[in-house]
Amino acid sequence: MPDLKDKSIVITGAAGGIGAAIALALAADGARITVADLSQAAADQVTSRITAAGGKAIAVAVDVRERAQVRAMLDRAVEAFGRLDVLFNNAGVAQTRPFLDITEEDWRFITDVNALGVLIGMQEAIKTFRSQGGGGKIVNTASIAGKQGYEPLAHYCASKFGVVAMTQAAARAFGKEGITANCFCPGVVATPMWDTIDKGFRDSGLTQKQNEAFDTFAAGAVLGRASRPDDLVGVARYLASADSDFMTGQSLMVDGGMVFV
Repeated sequence: MPDLKDKSIVITGAAGGIGAAIALALAADGARITVADLSQAAADQVTSRITAAGGKAIAVAVDVRERAQVRAMLDRAVEAFGRLDVLFNNAGVAQTRPFLDITEEDWRFITDVNALGVLIGMQEAIKTFRSQGGGGKIVNTASIAGKQGYEPLAHYCASKFGVVAMTQAAARAFGKEGITANCFCPGVVATPMWDTIDKGFRDSGLTQKQNEAFDTFAAGAVLGRASRPDDLVGVARYLASADSDFMTGQSLMVDGGMVFV
């Protein structure tokens, strides 16, 4: 088991889905977790679950599009736990639109959260790592949509391709300072985000039945089922720990065998 005891780990989008699963698991491993989410109430709920189980956590409300809020989030983590060791840029949004129907507003909504939010998070975390004397880990949540383009999710895919690109760029820029940047790429995960995507397929007339899009995409996994949030815990644990110290700039596919790269 990787040693995460007393590591200060910030996770955005940690109030539900993949983020909550990672927060709960790494807290159980002994890490000190900053549960960050757009909703303070939702972040509080996950934090309460961690502390009730004997773990250490604080809850912070953050809009990852706003640099001042991201800066305040990281400062809160350092104030509470003494330092920052790992930042998970996990917050994200999704939207289904037929390619020709994507508007400028749609594009900005998706890319501001999924791409700009990751850029800001990385920049501010690196400033903190440098102020601590160097070293630190950034883990970004990308997607199979960061490896392949899907027509009704073109702007979402573009944002996730951007996450992969920024991960590689940061790895090249800051590796000599002991700062690593990696990402993992989930597939079809049973979370509220996929409920949004599935509804978008129906609203756009691309599918008729509830969960039809989800089930169709998930059927492409060679391991025979859709992903669950806890399927991403192992890779998150690895990327947060010293076991991955000699890995940087990589995109790990954890999708049940949907996309081979």
